[in-house]
Amino acid sequence: MFQTAATKPVISTALPMTNKTIEFLNVLHLRGPNIWTYRSVLEAWVDIHDLEDCPSNVIPGFYERLTTMLPTLIEHRCSIGERGGFLKRLRDGTWPGHILEHVTLELQNLAGMSGGFGKARETSIRGIYKVVIRAWQKDVSMAALNMGHDLLMAAIEERPYDVDAAVLKLRDLVDTHLLGPSTRCIVEAAADKQRRIPYIRLLAEGNLVQLGYGARQRRIWTAETDRTPAIAESISREKDLTKTLLESCGVPIPEGRIVTSIEDAIEAAEDIGYPVVVKPSDGNHARGVFTNIRTAAEVAELYPLADAEGSEVMVERFIKGSEHRLLVVGGKMVAANKGDTVSVVGDGVNTIDQLIETQINSDPRRGVEHEFPLYLIKLDNYPAAQMEVARQGFNGSSVPAAGQEVMIVRTSNMAFDVTDEVHPDNAELACLAARIVGLDIAGIDLVCEDISRPLAEQRGAIVEVNAGPGLLMHIKPAVGQPRPVGEAIVDHLFAKDEDSRIPVVGVTGSRGKTPVARLIAHLLRLSGQYTGLACSEGVFLDGRQVETAEGTNWDAAERVLMNRSVEAAVFENSHRSILADGTVYDRCQVGVVTNIDPELHYGEFYIDTPEKVWNTFRTQIDLVLSNGAAILNAEDPAVVELAELSDGEVIFYAVDSAAEAVATARSEGKRTVYVKDGAIVLATGETEDPVARLAKIAMLAGGKGEQPGVLSNLLAAVAAAWALGVSPAMIRAGVKPYDPAAPLRNE
Repeated sequence: MFQTAATKPVISTALPMTNKTIEFLNVLHLRGPNIWTYRSVLEAWVDIHDLEDCPSNVIPGFYERLTTMLPTLIEHRCSIGERGGFLKRLRDGTWPGHILEHVTLELQNLAGMSGGFGKARETSIRGIYKVVIRAWQKDVSMAALNMGHDLLMAAIEERPYDVDAAVLKLRDLVDTHLLGPSTRCIVEAAADKQRRIPYIRLLAEGNLVQLGYGARQRRIWTAETDRTPAIAESISREKDLTKTLLESCGVPIPEGRIVTSIEDAIEAAEDIGYPVVVKPSDGNHARGVFTNIRTAAEVAELYPLADAEGSEVMVERFIKGSEHRLLVVGGKMVAANKGDTVSVVGDGVNTIDQLIETQINSDPRRGVEHEFPLYLIKLDNYPAAQMEVARQGFNGSSVPAAGQEVMIVRTSNMAFDVTDEVHPDNAELACLAARIVGLDIAGIDLVCEDISRPLAEQRGAIVEVNAGPGLLMHIKPAVGQPRPVGEAIVDHLFAKDEDSRIPVVGVTGSRGKTPVARLIAHLLRLSGQYTGLACSEGVFLDGRQVETAEGTNWDAAERVLMNRSVEAAVFENSHRSILADGTVYDRCQVGVVTNIDPELHYGEFYIDTPEKVWNTFRTQIDLVLSNGAAILNAEDPAVVELAELSDGEVIFYAVDSAAEAVATARSEGKRTVYVKDGAIVLATGETEDPVARLAKIAMLAGGKGEQPGVLSNLLAAVAAAWALGVSPAMIRAGVKPYDPAAPLRNE
């Protein structure tokens, strides 16, 4: 067992140090479940050199310097399990590997990533540790790890370190590399403990995400889904066409039309009657939208600004009231927000620009990052606000009289939740508008004075229907209750009883993995399922080789799960691949362990004891679903010990029907597979079903069955197929003619 750095005997006297550095020897990105956790991590191999002789409590002033740099470390509970637990370890004495873990995690937390998992473990080589941290995204976590190293060394060497600058840089990386908040809320709802829907990010730096595996997958791109019709999305971008369709179905809309010039815009405004709205016909996020326009001069001034944001410009009737955004998902209104009017009050001293900073932008809810529900307001880059202020006879440099209210923005952020106030008629109109356009998820913009009254009573109207609506306003409103919009979208994509997973089989062990994986895939394919296989011989789809062994890696295996045709998937997981990459899937229906021979695996990854080898192979059984099965070799004592780790059924197999684990399982009424009287037997308790005679199985002919492991591998594959619901008759038909030496199909 690795020894925990935090519990190692503490050296109480400072020792002279000649090389007090922390050196990275290697950093692995374990993208899938691994020996540490079910989630993606970075595993850094670090050499602390002479710092091995100097824990934190014997470095003068170190505790004070580090806690001054990162006071929020007090929130780390560590192994003590209480707030301040890590700081107690730090005072009592702990080693740099353990400290690096916590510093890196805290930098990630400060940058907005709630990644709390971390480990620090010694290897058998003095001074060399494995430091493990949760990695939401490789580039961001690598940056945090390097910053953590630099911060820690600065604290040790009594040098300054700019923590704020490091966190700011990390936040920039988060914005660049991590999923946006709208997409993230959907993914988190899918991965919730209630649903446990797996996901795959399909773009390294984008919001295209696959939920589910293979043929049972769905895809989202922010708040658009693979059920969002392209025609409907195109209609929603054409505001005039959208209005025409809505009007034809009786949905109230503002009068208006497309205009082609400033003169045409003024003419349209005068026909409609002031005040009017000038906006791009195909814009988004309210860019270029100007409301409550009262004069021809204002139309002339604002027309070019609206024109710059879209391909055409619309002029339409201004509707009195506040803007609202109603979110419709799968034909139901699930959330509603209201826009806000923003004003300042003069004091006779400060300018409007200064009042905006002190009375508006000082609100802690305002900021430029996604985490802020309200945005900052600057007159210089906000034409609509400039116009509103100018109408009142002011500009940014004006000083309003004490007590004088100056409106800055007529409609600001849609960040005020009003879901519970929406009149049922208005909710139904929003759902109707989404259906008319054809969107499964839509943001319906409407304007009215009172959302709790029907639109017809107040000349309210629906002004836009938007595809791919932003969700942040509903997830984190400035005022009101957050709404579970991510859950609503997941429920729309997957019925409550719908399985998002195809059957996934993982095969591992010291020997025999490849033949077992190939035979399982063969039996699944014969049973009628389009089967993907990733093994040491390559990648196969429905029995056809599509990638060679040289091209087979974690990414190639992941492509099997991304393939919409794949109805079942089989993966070979070597000891090395588990340690270097983790598994490609998050959970599996069936996990197979053929055997464990520790000495075959010594020499890499600081693996040098039977226990460390066993802990690696246990990863496969830790991933078995509760409705799945672990397939274990009853004749290998180390494999038998894995049985207690399985959340699902355990099926033992053995060439010797008298194997102790088989006998015990049979006495308990469990399923087992073994050889008896020259036949492969499927047994449930004491009930036996001979499935195939050994003499009639091609792969055992000519003495091949006497070769080490061949028969045992056959039994493992049979047990796995049985666990997956392949019938005994189909198993018999599949194994009898099967020849593992047959040429691979690669046409």
